[in-house]
Amino acid sequence: MDTKKLRQKILDLAIRGKLVPQDPSDEPASVLLERIKAEKERLIKEGKIKRSKKTTKTSDTPHYGNVPFEIPDNWEWCKLGDIVDFQGGYAYKSNTYVNQSDWQVIRIGNVKNDNLVLDTQPVFVEEVIGRETKKYLLQKDDILFTMTGTKGKRDYFYSVKVPSVKKKLLLNQRVGCLRRFSSEVNIDFLCFALKGEYVLDAIFSTETGNVSQGNIGSENTLNLNIAIPPLAEQRRIVSEIERWFSLIDIIENGKQDLQTTIKQAKNKILDLAIHGKLVPQDPNDEPASELLKRIKPKAEITCDNAHYTNLPAGWAMCKLSDLCRIENGFAFSSDDYKSQGIPLVRISNITHNTIDITDCAYIEGITDDKFKISKGDLLIAMSGATTGKMGVYPFDETAYLNQRVGNIKILNKFSLYPNYRNTYMQSKVDEILKIAYGGAQPNISASIIGNFDFPLPPYKEQIRIVETVQRIFDQLDVITESL
Repeated sequence: MDTKKLRQKILDLAIRGKLVPQDPSDEPASVLLERIKAEKERLIKEGKIKRSKKTTKTSDTPHYGNVPFEIPDNWEWCKLGDIVDFQGGYAYKSNTYVNQSDWQVIRIGNVKNDNLVLDTQPVFVEEVIGRETKKYLLQKDDILFTMTGTKGKRDYFYSVKVPSVKKKLLLNQRVGCLRRFSSEVNIDFLCFALKGEYVLDAIFSTETGNVSQGNIGSENTLNLNIAIPPLAEQRRIVSEIERWFSLIDIIENGKQDLQTTIKQAKNKILDLAIHGKLVPQDPNDEPASELLKRIKPKAEITCDNAHYTNLPAGWAMCKLSDLCRIENGFAFSSDDYKSQGIPLVRISNITHNTIDITDCAYIEGITDDKFKISKGDLLIAMSGATTGKMGVYPFDETAYLNQRVGNIKILNKFSLYPNYRNTYMQSKVDEILKIAYGGAQPNISASIIGNFDFPLPPYKEQIRIVETVQRIFDQLDVITESL
């Protein structure tokens, strides 16, 4: 079940007047909007708000000829700016931040996925600065939304209602604030309306910015068409949405619990697999010690194992470097990139346990052979936010390895089954992540990977292990896909 789509469907029904029945005794929204209009004009006259420079005084009978969709008779179309005022943020300087105070600055990072997060990397200013900028002080029931994000990704315009908090919250730049003119607009209804697909499509159609950064402007936000129901129906809609969303939360929590259980099950299966506990041993299999001798006659061969005190008969303990060569990529310059030539595999090309070169860079000329990638090589991200991400190169076409990508290349394919190498490395992901994120910058070295203890089974048992793991994983994946 796609619960995200279900939430959007519920919101879509809500803003179209199809989620709850209409009550003919409800006061029409047109009457409500006239009162809000009068309140807005009063606030303008008193100097408490300013009339938008790009908006003329609205007529007594506004006409919305090209409405996005049909609404019930007692509903009314309006502009968002007819019912709320916009407040932009202040550019607080980082050198004024202090570790703690009663005045917290609300930045883009605090408004995430439609939640107001106050405890993650909070930023404060001293009281004197807060009082100097009290114009940007937030009020209960203000609606905050993020105005900047990645161009074309729709990863912003998150909206959230400001709750009642003890701290004084100050609005930073690129976070917008919508403040209603009157309590005759239900703030929760308005919040839900701003999260709907119709509004998101409309607002992102106005997106500006450069190649990487997208922006939403205040005027385009205030010019959004919003369908307003009677106030009593607004409340009924909010109650119904919350009821549905509570049910979806239960579904999602159960789904998450099951996904966590499946992940734990996979990790346990991998652990059993690489320690000889998943499939039975066959005394007729050629011992792993013989496999090692073919690769590295002087390799240290032992049955000692810190996790399981005794390896199964026929197994041997060695280092990953006894079986594989871990190569680092070359630091190609972006000036070397061509529109065609030999594919260059970068971290961004590692995806879903494979390598995708659909959108890759190319290079020309001869490069050291040690940077060549062959079909079946296992590549791993060695640094950055995706450290530990792995994928098998599936193509016959030769490619080259870029910096920050490692190649775990098998020394002797008759001693180490490639898919068993992959299974083993899957079992080490958590350890890799723990090591990588132990410092300031996530990274792991070839020498650390090469020094991993490797319990080596007989070759035929390697194949049996891989087949068993894959069969179980396929069954678990079917369950995951059905969630």
